[in-house]
Amino acid sequence: MNDDQMISADVGIIGAGPAGYSAAVYSARAGFSVALWMGSEPGGQLTTTNDVENFIGFPEGIKGPELMQRSREQAIRFGARLLEGKVVKIELIESEFILHGEKASGRVRSVIIATGAVAKWLGLESEEKFKGRGVSGCATCDGFFFRDKNVAVVGAGDVAMEDALTLAKYATSVTILVRKGEEDIKASKIMYERVKANSKVKFIFNTEIQEFVGGVKLEKIIVKNNVSNEISEMPIDGVFIAIGHRPNTEFCRDLVNCDHEGYIITQGVKTNIEGIFAAGDVMDRVYRQAITSASAGCMAALDANKYLERKAR
Repeated sequence: MNDDQMISADVGIIGAGPAGYSAAVYSARAGFSVALWMGSEPGGQLTTTNDVENFIGFPEGIKGPELMQRSREQAIRFGARLLEGKVVKIELIESEFILHGEKASGRVRSVIIATGAVAKWLGLESEEKFKGRGVSGCATCDGFFFRDKNVAVVGAGDVAMEDALTLAKYATSVTILVRKGEEDIKASKIMYERVKANSKVKFIFNTEIQEFVGGVKLEKIIVKNNVSNEISEMPIDGVFIAIGHRPNTEFCRDLVNCDHEGYIITQGVKTNIEGIFAAGDVMDRVYRQAITSASAGCMAALDANKYLERKAR
């Protein structure tokens, strides 16, 4: 694509989740031209979230896909241009940026990376069937829906321990499934001891899920003991996969500083490259909520707007 065919914009936003749409609204409403690359999964993780009850302003709750559709319409209302496809590379040229896209490329004066992160899953075919219907990757988001239910957590790190404690506030019982023995626990000692002290939580070691089973919703799991190879069934209402997240930063790691797991390193929302900002799960390994992502998108847009105003002086 040559320069004549390139899209031009003041702000190029990469990602169409809460952070990206929020940034688009704030920059476009401030009078800057905005181009937003929606990526391969517009709406991000919220498109697989049935009910969102903790996003302020929706007392009756809202479906994840509907929240993202409304966000999309709001961005369009203020003039943001939405583009299909992913950005595969960011190129810095004379204090501007070329965003090389699968379907459309653009020359922009500032960049907001809001590509999010994806939960790591077990990779079972039956897991896909029950996502949003008993299988979840976010205890904070979905734990409330399992009040007085029996649930399981898969994982051995601090995230799994935190999820177990969160779920114990609602569920009748929480079973943590660990693939290897107790020596495989990767959580900090204080978190592990805190979980062991909770009467609602128990551990089953050397065990992994082979299959998720149910009708409309998850009803049980088939598990394998990795020492005896014994296969058994476990009735369960919900399973929370807590084996980590993977930030979507492969396309920009040669330009912006990332940590060992791929999360963008920021000061606030600023990256190591002047004019490039990051927002949402792509730089947030702690909170990972729709509302915190939207907040970071707002901050990234405000900082990008100030950056552009300074350049124009």
